[in-house]
Amino acid sequence: MNHKQKYKWNEMTMGVCYYPEHWDKRLWAEDLDRMLAAGITVVRIAEFAWSKIEPEEGRFEFGFFDEFLDLCGQKHMKVIIGTPTATPPVWLTEKYPEVLNSTKEGILYRHGGRRHYNYNSPVYQKLSARIVEKEAEHYGKHPSVTGWQIDNELNCETCEFYSDADSKAFRVFLKEKYGTLEALNEAWGTTFWNQTYTGWDQVYVPRNVLNQGRNPHQHLDYYRFLSYSTIKYCGMQAEIIRKYKKPEDFITTNGIFWNVDNHRMEKECLDVYTYDSYPNFAYGLDRDPKTADDLNDRKWTMHLNEVRSVCPHFGIMEQQSGANGWTTRMEGPAPRPGQLTLWAMQSVAQGADFISFFRWRTCTIGTEIYWHGILDYDNRDNRKLMEVKDFYRKLKSINAVCGAENVAAFALVKDYDNEWDTEVDVWHRRVAEESEKEIFIASELNHTAYDILYLQEDSELCDLSKYPVLIYAHPAITNENRVRLLKKYVESGGTLIIGCRSGYKDMNGRCVMQPQPGLFREITGSDVKDFTFVSPAEEPVWASGGEDRIDMPLFNDILDISEGVRSVAEYRNSYYAGRTAITERKLGKGTAIHMGSAFSRQNTEWLFDYVGIKEPFKEAVNAPQELEVVMRRKDDKRYLFVLNFQPKEESFILKQEAKLLYTGERVQGVQSLPAYGTAVYELL
Repeated sequence: MNHKQKYKWNEMTMGVCYYPEHWDKRLWAEDLDRMLAAGITVVRIAEFAWSKIEPEEGRFEFGFFDEFLDLCGQKHMKVIIGTPTATPPVWLTEKYPEVLNSTKEGILYRHGGRRHYNYNSPVYQKLSARIVEKEAEHYGKHPSVTGWQIDNELNCETCEFYSDADSKAFRVFLKEKYGTLEALNEAWGTTFWNQTYTGWDQVYVPRNVLNQGRNPHQHLDYYRFLSYSTIKYCGMQAEIIRKYKKPEDFITTNGIFWNVDNHRMEKECLDVYTYDSYPNFAYGLDRDPKTADDLNDRKWTMHLNEVRSVCPHFGIMEQQSGANGWTTRMEGPAPRPGQLTLWAMQSVAQGADFISFFRWRTCTIGTEIYWHGILDYDNRDNRKLMEVKDFYRKLKSINAVCGAENVAAFALVKDYDNEWDTEVDVWHRRVAEESEKEIFIASELNHTAYDILYLQEDSELCDLSKYPVLIYAHPAITNENRVRLLKKYVESGGTLIIGCRSGYKDMNGRCVMQPQPGLFREITGSDVKDFTFVSPAEEPVWASGGEDRIDMPLFNDILDISEGVRSVAEYRNSYYAGRTAITERKLGKGTAIHMGSAFSRQNTEWLFDYVGIKEPFKEAVNAPQELEVVMRRKDDKRYLFVLNFQPKEESFILKQEAKLLYTGERVQGVQSLPAYGTAVYELL
């Protein structure tokens, strides 16, 4: 895998999203001056401005953005240009309704929103290619341009497509994959419920069926097709832009969204990946963040971990700066003093070297009048602008962190086949979602940072061997290549932990007629003799290993062991009391552990202790659970981030001398952070 990231920022950089088409031109110069005074040196523009360049079909006008870009040149402001394909103009959708996406019932989405097109319409592909070509040809060599954003939030708003063009493209995709209808029928198990196909024109993207009795194998291929379509569309735009852009300028898109292999898209289409981070969603008034169990805004670290798995040194294209909401949905409180900095520094801690706030000024028109920016409607200086200025000072003080790697105690292993299977299979989804959430919470509360590692076709042993421990929670789907690679990892000295519901499906999502955990038995040596959801009519299930009491929640594999496999813990209640709950096998230089349940924060903490990875930074810092602790490392320098997500002061102990980068002072011992406070240290 060892993918080399094509673009990295060479210094910590701050930007903002700006929409010159929303404002009187008389505001432009003043806005740019105020941005520069705050430390903002990059603006993103044009991702929703197709009509400004092509107001009528085939008639192109460049004067509007020429004027703005020339002003940016005078002010020494750099620009990221978005391709405007997320919102096609009304002349296009009225003349060519076949470009529109539809509901599963076949009802077309109409003009007035965004992302209402479909990737597979030949007309939309042609017109998208033309607008991108015209835009890139005209602006590609402009000295103010520093980067290109493809579309906007691919697969946001909707990540499923049901137009006639999608069914036609789906058939082509399936023909290339299977070759014959006989092979398709076999893969999809169409003998069940008499679904056998006798002609390719009988095959559609999924449609409404009674009681949601959908074919899970068809759906799994449908999600693969959605990813293929998204990447193909992104790649078409990237190929055009590369013909015209300056060599030093980057191509990106802003994600991460659903039903797309983001790793493949980044490798094949992009130079760098950017993310849109809105931790304030945790406080939406339609949600219930009453307890710290879900960690509220702190859980955005889980999403940032995912972004870092795609692109280790990523950017934030849209960083929360104000309350979020539309006139039609979503409500949220304004960020409290300190939270704007906290959330931006949360992104930096997890690997972001570029922070672009959304947006400069709150829009006074349209659906997003409640999606607040740095400035409010009145355009006056305010506390958010003051905080942006202070954040910039802090960002430049930690400039040495730019390009530093994140330090992880273990990796959470994932793959797209299993991710998409959780969209198909509610049994799989229930255990997978709960376990991922709980592993993250255990990681946060125990300051045991992790990376996410996706198994891909080009994954190599060296990608896995960077981590002493891998947790592959519930890989229902697997194949021999993945198991062979994981076995090599264990034999070479690694520790692999799998949970319940592993290895019982093939790559088409069909259950295999093998003892569970299927192919993973080669590694674990375990044998699942029985399995069940934990019954809500009984007490919570637990196990004991020595004196330790261990949660065994949600779903239980009842295990047998073979020669060379050790029973680490036994169930203590339910009908399988006394049977094996957790197994361990020494294989080569390493260890394989099969935990016969979903993961909870308690049993994950027990596993951290058991395999010896808990609190990897404990020699440097002693922090309470309320604080997030992250480390980035570059060469022989270690940088410690401590973030307070609480509305009150929190204290911690630095066990060794460190330099507080915000001020340059040397500190040690008891330190305190105010409500929503942050600190970044260089360990000495």
